[in-house]
Amino acid sequence: MAMAAVNFVLVKIEETILKEGELLGGVGVDVNWLKRELRHIQCFLCDADSKCRRGDARAVNWLNEVRDVAYRINDAIDIFLVESNRQKDLSFKEKLKRMWREPKELHKLAIELGNLKKMFEGIMERRINYGIELAQDIMGRSDTYMNMMPYRRTTYQNVDETQVVGLDADRNKILELLRDEKMRRRAVITIVGPGGIGKTTLACMVYKSAMRDFEYHIMLPVSQQFSQKDLLLKMVTKFDYNVPDITETDELILKLREKLGRSKYLIILDDVWNDGLCHLLLEDILPDSKNGSRVLMTSRSIYVAISADCRMSLYKLDFLNDKESRDLLFKKTFFYQELDEEYPNDLLEIADALSKRCKGLPLALIVLGGILSTKDHTYIAWERVLRTMNWQLDGRDCMDVLAMSYDDMSFDLKICFLYLAFFPEDYKISSKRLIKMWIAEGFIPHGGKKSMEEIAEDYLEELLQRNMVEASSRYSNGSIRECRVPGLLYDLAMHKAEQENFVTILPKSQHINHPDRAAYRASLQSCNSQLFKYVRRNAHSLLFFLPKDLPEFNEFRLLKVLEIIVDVDIPGERSLMVMGLDRLFHLKYLGIRDWRGRLTIPVRSLGSLKNLETLDLQVLGIGLTIPLGLWAADKLWHAQYNDIIFEALPPNTEFTNLQTLKWVTFDDKPWSIDNIPRLPNLRSLGLWGYSNWDVVVHLLETLVLLISLEIRGSPIPNEIVYPKMLPNYENLQTLSLDGKWSPDVILEASSFPAHLIKLTLWGSNLLQDPMEELGKLTYLMVLKLRGKLYRGKQMICQAGFPELRRLVLDLMDVEVFKVAEGVMPNLKYLKKNRTTKVEMPPELKHLTDD
Repeated sequence: MAMAAVNFVLVKIEETILKEGELLGGVGVDVNWLKRELRHIQCFLCDADSKCRRGDARAVNWLNEVRDVAYRINDAIDIFLVESNRQKDLSFKEKLKRMWREPKELHKLAIELGNLKKMFEGIMERRINYGIELAQDIMGRSDTYMNMMPYRRTTYQNVDETQVVGLDADRNKILELLRDEKMRRRAVITIVGPGGIGKTTLACMVYKSAMRDFEYHIMLPVSQQFSQKDLLLKMVTKFDYNVPDITETDELILKLREKLGRSKYLIILDDVWNDGLCHLLLEDILPDSKNGSRVLMTSRSIYVAISADCRMSLYKLDFLNDKESRDLLFKKTFFYQELDEEYPNDLLEIADALSKRCKGLPLALIVLGGILSTKDHTYIAWERVLRTMNWQLDGRDCMDVLAMSYDDMSFDLKICFLYLAFFPEDYKISSKRLIKMWIAEGFIPHGGKKSMEEIAEDYLEELLQRNMVEASSRYSNGSIRECRVPGLLYDLAMHKAEQENFVTILPKSQHINHPDRAAYRASLQSCNSQLFKYVRRNAHSLLFFLPKDLPEFNEFRLLKVLEIIVDVDIPGERSLMVMGLDRLFHLKYLGIRDWRGRLTIPVRSLGSLKNLETLDLQVLGIGLTIPLGLWAADKLWHAQYNDIIFEALPPNTEFTNLQTLKWVTFDDKPWSIDNIPRLPNLRSLGLWGYSNWDVVVHLLETLVLLISLEIRGSPIPNEIVYPKMLPNYENLQTLSLDGKWSPDVILEASSFPAHLIKLTLWGSNLLQDPMEELGKLTYLMVLKLRGKLYRGKQMICQAGFPELRRLVLDLMDVEVFKVAEGVMPNLKYLKKNRTTKVEMPPELKHLTDD
């Protein structure tokens, strides 16, 4: 997008002039000229964008030229900085040998900037010819949006996301078919309808109601890009926790048939496009033991439904009627309103007119409700929406209505939405990772009193409020944990991202046929080395999802964001080496997820990443350590390395930017209380230690802003849990203590922070039942009790836990866990192991039926 590219380059120029001004020498004049021209051209981008939406091809070409020139300016500066800063690490002798190179690099930059100036002059001439006019309110929409967000955030957390309209009768009819005891054969029921009509929502409702009727049950998204082996592996993993190292599809099939055997099962397959999948599952894999097992599918294709089970009638979803349409529109517009409140009478007439334009399609109504929620709730404002928007539905889907919602967003919000196309379809995206990637890309502005992370969270909540994304799960404090993009909205993001040349998605991108038009961002999904040639060598962002090969990353010298994901097992795939990280001078975000041990990471190379802001490595590899050189990256905000330990921070050093640090140890180091590092802004800390606890205790005393604290070690030092050190943390909301407590320590509610929301205790080896004291934690919403927590055989909850929502019990040695009547009145989720018997009162009995 031109606006995003221009804004990003302006920030880059200002930072470069401020920090590297001396390096620029004589070309600083040209850089400043380009800065002024970019600021000037900003004033015309809104009008050009408006013309694009009206189908003006000349405006489209003009914006593409602006975007491309902005990126070229960025690349010219980045290449120069790479070459110049490489020499900072050389010895004095080497610097003398290479001094002649600096004028050479300046000369290259001067030539490129001269070419860009000529291109800018041509762009401004064509602007006049195309009639692109001055816009005075470039940032008006963003400013308005930012002012309104605090109100929206506080109200959105109370939204009931399960509210739907017009599907209760459908759910009950399908449940009757699933529970029909007269039909003993394995039957396949298919919900059929166009995109956006609510097939997935209905399937989820059915699954939640029916899952307890079956011994084995699973719901899986399929989509057009499904992997047969991936689906089978997910089923086997779900049904059998002790999965061997299976490498062949035939072995997976045998394992699945063996596990299901004569058991009664429910398999829900969402968004099936290929009838071949039906034949594979029904004929070769899923046994029919004549015990009432069921398969439920959703599909847009009647042919797929008929081929699945010709003896069953299709369940075709109908469009909403006028009343249902208006009800759904109002619920999504007034999302913060209590259910029994009445809606404004003066809006009924215009609401009917608006909802009728959506032709009864639920997704169109939901998206329209998101638009109206951002407008004044007046007849005039809503009539303007009715009058000005393009309402041409083609009868197959609601892409025009979705595009209308996209066009209604601010430039900042648009680019954040397009970034969701970076991830595979139906992928659950971690909000924390997404936000850090947005920041590294330069999408998030500085917001005065608000941090960039808080602004990014507001952006994500705004996308959710506009119904452009779904919240797959939330944290205990109400913020989004994971999000996903519904099918048609993902199609919209893909279409717009390709149209804007925002991202190249391999192997299915159109840029395979036009490699010269590849975008500056590339998402490589299950790709091999043959497709690397379609990725720009000056790419800014790369995402590798289930890679079969990896390039040497020193080829991508301008890379700012790198994410590598191996989060499912791919039997038989060879291990890969992550090479060339030490050459990525501009890298700001590095995220690697590898729970299968396929990747080898030369961790010493991480010490060369001087501009790194986020290091988030979730990998196998206990025993490795991160080098001290990493701490030279003074911009580092978040450092998280699962199960692998950082070498301790340099002593007597202040890290003003660091907000996340996991995991770090101070063992076997000559640390003293006088030389501990200073971390004034740390919000999240994970500590791993066994001996040098004095240093840890004194470090904790300085971290007054902590929100999350996790400690692993045995024993947990008495000073942490007694005498009452933790209550001093007024901001601490999440606490995890993994390790034995000293026998002389008695657990008391007053030993914990007053506003604690989430607590995990693991292997505490307590002498007394902790539930009486834990029940006194007024704000506790999530409680996880694991391992050898308590030496007794029985734990009893007699009172308390007024706000508890989630309870996880993975206890050893405890045989019975009892909850008295009236306790845990708000409990919604229970996860337990098979060795502990859980006795719940009648009102919570349903939680133990799973």
